[in-house]
Amino acid sequence: MHLSGSLSSWTAYLGLLSALSATFAPAVAVKEHDFKKCHQSGFCARNRAFADHALAASSWESPYNILADAGSFKDGQYQGVVLKTINDAGETVRLPITISFLESGTARVTVDEEKRQKGEIELRHNSKARKERYNEAENWVIVGGLALDKAAKVEQEDKTQLTVKYGPSSKFEAVIKFSPFSIDFKRDGQSHIKFNEQGLLNVEHWRPKVDKPAEPEKEDDAADSGNEDENNEGKEDKETKEEPKKEDESTWWEESFGGNTDTKPRGPESVALDISFIGYEHVFGIPSHAGPLSLKQTRGGDGNYQEPYRMYNADVFEYILDSPMTLYGSIPFMQAHRKDSSVGVFWLNAAETWVDITKGKDAKNPMALGVKSKTSTHTHWMSESGLLDVFVFLGPTPKDLTAKFTELTGTTAMPQEFAIGYHQCRWNYISEDDVKEVDRKMDKFKMPYDVIWLDIEYSDDKKYFAWDKHSFPNPLDMHKQLDSRGRKIVTINDPHIKNVDNYPVVQELKSKGFGVLNKDGNIFEGWCWPGSSHWLDAFNPAAREWWASLFNYDKFKGTMENTFIWNDMNEPSVFNGPETTMPKDNLHHGNWEHRDVHNLNGMTFHNATYHALLSRKPGELRRPFVLTRSFFAGSQRAAAMWTGDNQADWGHLAASIPMVLSQGISGFPFSGADVGGFFGNPDKDLLTRWYQVGAFNPFFRAHAHIDARRREPYLHGEPYTTIISAALRLRYSLLPSWYTAFRHAHLDGSPIIKPMFYTHPSEEAGFALDDQFFVGTTGLLAKPVVEKDKTSVDIWIPDGEAYYDYFTYDVIPTAKGKTVTLDAPLEKIPLLMRGGHIFARRDIPRRSSALMKWDDYTLVVAASKDAKTPAEGDLYVDDGDSFDFQQGQYIHRRFVFDAAAKTLSSVDYEGRDSEAVKEGEWMKKMRSVGVDKVIIVGAPASWAGKKTVTVESEGKTWEAKMEFTPAEKGRAAFAVVRKLGVRIGADWKVVF
Repeated sequence: MHLSGSLSSWTAYLGLLSALSATFAPAVAVKEHDFKKCHQSGFCARNRAFADHALAASSWESPYNILADAGSFKDGQYQGVVLKTINDAGETVRLPITISFLESGTARVTVDEEKRQKGEIELRHNSKARKERYNEAENWVIVGGLALDKAAKVEQEDKTQLTVKYGPSSKFEAVIKFSPFSIDFKRDGQSHIKFNEQGLLNVEHWRPKVDKPAEPEKEDDAADSGNEDENNEGKEDKETKEEPKKEDESTWWEESFGGNTDTKPRGPESVALDISFIGYEHVFGIPSHAGPLSLKQTRGGDGNYQEPYRMYNADVFEYILDSPMTLYGSIPFMQAHRKDSSVGVFWLNAAETWVDITKGKDAKNPMALGVKSKTSTHTHWMSESGLLDVFVFLGPTPKDLTAKFTELTGTTAMPQEFAIGYHQCRWNYISEDDVKEVDRKMDKFKMPYDVIWLDIEYSDDKKYFAWDKHSFPNPLDMHKQLDSRGRKIVTINDPHIKNVDNYPVVQELKSKGFGVLNKDGNIFEGWCWPGSSHWLDAFNPAAREWWASLFNYDKFKGTMENTFIWNDMNEPSVFNGPETTMPKDNLHHGNWEHRDVHNLNGMTFHNATYHALLSRKPGELRRPFVLTRSFFAGSQRAAAMWTGDNQADWGHLAASIPMVLSQGISGFPFSGADVGGFFGNPDKDLLTRWYQVGAFNPFFRAHAHIDARRREPYLHGEPYTTIISAALRLRYSLLPSWYTAFRHAHLDGSPIIKPMFYTHPSEEAGFALDDQFFVGTTGLLAKPVVEKDKTSVDIWIPDGEAYYDYFTYDVIPTAKGKTVTLDAPLEKIPLLMRGGHIFARRDIPRRSSALMKWDDYTLVVAASKDAKTPAEGDLYVDDGDSFDFQQGQYIHRRFVFDAAAKTLSSVDYEGRDSEAVKEGEWMKKMRSVGVDKVIIVGAPASWAGKKTVTVESEGKTWEAKMEFTPAEKGRAAFAVVRKLGVRIGADWKVVF
């Protein structure tokens, strides 16, 4: 939650809110004026004005040129110098450039600044900050994929340009134009991405501050002075069609907003670049924003935004919808899609970043009769500081993009199996008895769940690592009750450390020098939940090691092996800071300014927590579970995320789907939204529908504000309790398929829930759809209801395959590219099975995932429309807890149903020899787990009357019983084979 001001005003606000909450639901919403618009962010305003001038001028030419004679190409890398001309006298600034062509087919363009690189600048205010541009983001974000493509070669070179062929089969090329500098990235000879095509490249070079004498005011000059608004607040962007008389220096050296002044010891240092996607109308990504999946234009016009998309991680409570406003986390990875082609860019910069998006028709070729012009998307990226560092991906498929991006930044961590179950949370469960009672009630109403959560009130007066002795006097007893049912507990541990005497954690933080510093080099003090607080500097490796030690069981007493961690407020949230966060001129480890690393801050903290959970006791080596609110590219390696402080209304429910889809295509699929909405009190219909959506979030957690009425899923009476319970049970029955989807995400970065453009990149009608999705490789197509009083949905069918209702096996009468209306009363989740797929589930209701560990499986086969086309699927299983899967201790099966051959078979997914894998304890136990049942939906009519099938496995043959139900009244024929008697980990075949 967002609060600001002095401690007294903060305390008074809480008191007032508490007093009113008994009568009124919270009605406050995010105050947009608490957060900057572009015209209030100096570097954004300057770069937008620069763009206005460049695009309006009739003879604009970018002042950036590569020094042709200074460049060299060797082993897949070009190194040279860009000269920036800074005045009419021809003075220049040297900007070293490196263009790297990687073995993966990815290209990377990095631009630095020579004077800052060499430290040949002066800092103002006696600052201790580093003189270089921030160049360590790569150390946090990139984990692989940087090997140079030594087979890349120069195809053509002269005084004007250089052409490099690279990538698989040399089908990619980069045409590097020297004057003015630009790069044209091509695939198969066709342009796809262009850098600086519009001439908006802008690297603000260092210059000394010159104190100018005050000029006498002249009425006729006032409008042109450029300094009439020292804070740059309220200033609107204006299109300048003529050469500006002089640069606006009003925010070069300091900048104020909301009563806070940012000193700028290095002066102006932003980097900006226009990146054009040639022939692409749709662009996606750059989460997190509460808007549509297909990103909108940002320069005004009907239905468009006026503001650029902003990436500056912030505590934005009760965020507004359909907005480019910044939220809690950011991943500066953008993809562009058109029919059968996908490309993308990754802007590796952790400073405040804005992105403008415009679209326009390409000019027609008058000589090419009948050739239609195509829409291209033009983007303008602007960051406050750091390097200009951009990766280019030329696809050609959406899966290629996510695979190559996560080759660089890492794939999602393989979670513990409990983590993909249902999580029960609120602010706050007030005592041990409260926790135990919720646990008992979930069992009483036969509602499965895996985790109960404790928000900040469990701690001793907001002192983390210490329990409130009155409400939680025996936390181990509480843990043990949960553990007996296979359940876990998550406690919140935030980066703000209460600044109070007799608190060992803060005393150690200060004595060891592990806190973030202010601009003067003293420990930074701000306000958050505990009041006066200091912040852990997780950029410091010694601080991270110390942080890890605090989680040892003998330090964090009252915790045990089933305790896991929630990192909230890690943007960081500072109630009395500028935009509710940390001053940009604060200093981190290595004397980097906070402005340089802001968007990385949350990731450094949850990384520290992840590694802390790896070392709670010697030899434990269990997979951590960490939830983070703030994130950056690479966060997927260590955490799950949620979409923050949403509201209990239908709009936020609808917005949650594109937000989670955007996370998935951006390499961070372990995501979800607070079920029910954090703020407010959902009515029973809304809460029920939210559970039906949540059951299809990769991260499935209910959460509520401290002033919201209690809304555990068993409280609502019939029919709601039964309907919500059905949604929970659906999630748990499909856990094997969800876990398999996580395995694929872990292997290749693929999303867990997939939008239409990802699964059907040839179908343009589906590109902008963001309210329906496929689950993993199951072929399950979901379109949950997200509108009030809605009892039907229109679902778009992307292909000509057969589709069956998941619950009734009805055949959906439709055709490729058509929309079909499905009944969706409150008790119904619109869920279809696509023909040609096989997925696994477990059908015995249990109280938690741990109690399902040794249950047999059911396989569901959705037969293809064409009997000649096999149905396929897979199942991944491991112990769901340890890292033994990295040593081959897992089962991964591929299933194939061949209707023409009348067989269903199971083989090792990777073709591994089962004899070559030495079975550990878990694999030995799995020998007792088998396939209990197979359901074939769309079974051939010729099977009517058949009572048995033949089963072959491990050198033996036997018969199993089959029941066949013929098609009738729109329902597909289906067959059920029971008690196959085969091991899930063995090769086997069923002959029908």
